Amino acid sequence: MDTKRIANISKALTDETRLRIFEAIAAKDNLTCRDLAILRGVTPATISHHLKILREAELIECRKEGQFVHSRTIAETIAEYTDSLALLSKSIRPARNARKR
Repeated sequence: MDTKRIANISKALTDETRLRIFEAIAAKDNLTCRDLAILRGVTPATISHHLKILREAELIECRKEGQFVHSRTIAETIAEYTDSLALLSKSIRPARNARKR
């Protein structure tokens, strides 16, 4: 995963409301915008805005059924993201240790 994609995912998860929305979707797939609005105590418009950002970061995917949009997490993105962060931290660690001396 390139650094631009890592940054986009990190930015998407930085907002606390968005992180809580992602967490709710991860806990129970197929939540609708209305479900999330009730669960998080925000308007459906706010949920839609946050879902768009999560979709653009490829953290969730949404499918429309009638008038409802159902969301689910994309596990592969999270796995790749965490692996990339682990690799990144390994490449940074020696430089940090050298600075401490």
